[in-house]
Amino acid sequence: MLKNKGQEIRARCTMTQEELAERGGVTRQTIVALEKGSYTPSLLLAMNIAEEFRMPIEEIFSKEEK
Repeated sequence: MLKNKGQEIRARCTMTQEELAERGGVTRQTIVALEKGSYTPSLLLAMNIAEEFRMPIEEIFSKEEK
């Protein structure tokens, strides 16, 4: 399972879900699902999000320990 801090980081950046979706090339519903943890992003989407936040992927996404 993949954990992410996307919602927390997006809020700190004062970015809306819609803005992140547009910049990431996905729908707002994809961002909603990602933030809820019900969607695992493709590597490309994860890289695009990390680029938008100007952070390494590992600071946003992490593997959940079993």
